[in-house]
Amino acid sequence: MPALRCAAVTVSTPPDPSLAPRALGKRALPEVWAEHWRASPERPVLFDATRGWLSWGALEAASAAAAARLAGAGLGAGDRVLIAAPSSCDHAVALVACLRLGLVIVPANPGYRPAELQALAREAAPRAALVADAAQAACLRGLASLGLVTTPALPGAAGPRPPLDRMGPEAPALLAYTSGTTGRPKGVLLRHGNLQASAEALRSAWHWVPEDRLVHALPLFHMHGFGVGLLGTLQAGASALLLPRFEPGAVLEAVARHAATLFFGVPTMWHRLAEAPGVGALASLRLCVSGSAPLPAALHARLAERAGVSILERYGMTETGMLTSNPVAGERRAGSVGFPLPGVELRLAGPNGEIEVRGPNVFGGYLDRPDANAAAFTADGWFRTGDLGALDPDGALRIVGRAKELVISGGYNVHPQEVEEVLRAHPGIEDAAVVGAPSPEWGELVTAYLVGPEPIPLDEVRRHCAERLVAYKHPRRLHWVAELPRNALGKLQRHRLRDGRVAPDEEPG
Repeated sequence: MPALRCAAVTVSTPPDPSLAPRALGKRALPEVWAEHWRASPERPVLFDATRGWLSWGALEAASAAAAARLAGAGLGAGDRVLIAAPSSCDHAVALVACLRLGLVIVPANPGYRPAELQALAREAAPRAALVADAAQAACLRGLASLGLVTTPALPGAAGPRPPLDRMGPEAPALLAYTSGTTGRPKGVLLRHGNLQASAEALRSAWHWVPEDRLVHALPLFHMHGFGVGLLGTLQAGASALLLPRFEPGAVLEAVARHAATLFFGVPTMWHRLAEAPGVGALASLRLCVSGSAPLPAALHARLAERAGVSILERYGMTETGMLTSNPVAGERRAGSVGFPLPGVELRLAGPNGEIEVRGPNVFGGYLDRPDANAAAFTADGWFRTGDLGALDPDGALRIVGRAKELVISGGYNVHPQEVEEVLRAHPGIEDAAVVGAPSPEWGELVTAYLVGPEPIPLDEVRRHCAERLVAYKHPRRLHWVAELPRNALGKLQRHRLRDGRVAPDEEPG
């Protein structure tokens, strides 16, 4: 089918000329920030409970001082720096300093154990690390190629101010590693222009203005927290309250106390908020966004009922930043991830509808993985996302599964996500994941891993599915488990189920 271009989807582009997308991918990130700290140096931009409000002028000065210390430690443009720390103003200052100096950020989960952090450092080969935990610092000190500096107190006296903000849009900015939901993580090298294009598209599509204030409870080591939350805030000239962790009460208090207008979360966060006392405080927000994993339709409805908010879902990847979004001024359809963002081209390819994309936000390839790159890009330059999609009559996109997760049973294609949504609608099932198990008769058996207070017989589960699914999509095997394997942002690690790395508690029926 022909590519879907943003120009054909007017609902994603605001009519206000000041919010139209500008120079997608043609500017380095600090070039945009400089406009804000020159024009409004006293305007608040970042807040945490320890440091209080940091103004744009203070962010410029603090990041320049941090960059001077990094340069004094021998770091220069193109060098990689591993960063692992809880979300805070100091963490954000370190990120901004690295990008202004031309360093390449390698984000890491601050909860990583020493072995995990060492494995990442061996793969990414950073020259330095900014870590907040002493044990992590100790484990990284043992790597021969790694010099160590720590945050928030960067070591050494600040030397003369080094040249800053000299890179162009093609300069490397971020070496992020895929979440590993389908196997070994791959290094994704994103350039300043890629990140700027995604942030600018969101500024336009979400009508993000300087008066907006985000309650930011996402980790800064992930694209959702860094690329959407932090870089989006800085691109728009807006402000954000950085919470060190997600707690429903803290989020609701911050929304009320600081007159916030935005909150971005993942489905696990939205689930906890939906059940929290005082969730009605969210009604004062102008925009609530969910991403990183599908938001169940039942939860979408629950939040509308309890909090009076209509959640906007969007779709993106580490390799591409954000790709599509439901409209701000229009229907926010449960189960849909909306329309292509400005600058994004999207098409569905092959018999199963694999989503392929291209645009200034899309990365150039995986680091040192020619095999992966050959498989990831088409001959005409489109990136194969590995996600399977379907289009509503008006062109809105729905994600129906992953190409590698497709279960083929008896010659029929089964999308796990479709079956999981039906399973979660059963009152005795709290969470569900579906994979294919090898079968000499069927090719693959539809196999469900379920979480619930008590195991339910297979026959009852199949009767429940019969109301909404054709028979070949029904689970033929059940495993009851204490919890499903998920990464830090709640994304299901389905490969661990297929590989047998999650032991079942019981297999009734």
